[in-house]
Amino acid sequence: MIQPDPALILERLSIKESLIGFYDAPDPSPFEPLVVPGGRQCVFASFKAWRQGKTLHLTRKKPGCGGAHLLGEGGMSREELVEFLCTKEGLRADKQLMNEWLDSAEDYSPIHDHLLVGPLRPDQYEHLRTVTFYVNADQLAILCTGATYYSRPGDLEPVLSRFGSGCMQLITLFDNLDAPQAIVGSTDQAMRRFLEPWMLAFTVTRPMFELLCRWADNRGSSLHSGFTDGLIRARGGSLA
Repeated sequence: MIQPDPALILERLSIKESLIGFYDAPDPSPFEPLVVPGGRQCVFASFKAWRQGKTLHLTRKKPGCGGAHLLGEGGMSREELVEFLCTKEGLRADKQLMNEWLDSAEDYSPIHDHLLVGPLRPDQYEHLRTVTFYVNADQLAILCTGATYYSRPGDLEPVLSRFGSGCMQLITLFDNLDAPQAIVGSTDQAMRRFLEPWMLAFTVTRPMFELLCRWADNRGSSLHSGFTDGLIRARGGSLA
């Protein structure tokens, strides 16, 4: 498998942050240097490490906070989780609604023993599950439009915005990881303290990543349109 090149997207939209991949791999060594979560540390506490070229390594022994459900492991009992999310943090109107939402939430079923989150590794493309762009509102708007470029009526909704933790938005909230789909994320206030205030996430499945790179290669697409030119001019020549 050959990873498509997102360079045209990054250049045209002036995206400066490295793209972050979520990998499910049999061997963590190609992703070194690695960092591991301390205790119940949030996945996004590693954001600074990602900027330094390091990759977060999650295992059943060291799942971090969100990593437990990503690895099919229970971190808290259901009663404890409902009490925390509903009573303490007020994320649903009552415990019944919180339970109903948890009943509907999907866990990730790992293929391998190692989940890795960090900068893209082209030589590990076969193990890539999702790609995340960290972007501002202008960049996000154009990516959302690009994600609809090949969409037909009756296809899965190409762009989603769903309630869930930041790590759920990386992987478990998609309808189908093998279909082209995107999630507007980093809308979980618990993890936003690890990001820059202007940042939003645009996380895409591998099939959507491939479609976005095709969209970028098409000089007749919205990425290269007059609308995009006008927005870039309005922002002084750059969307950064």
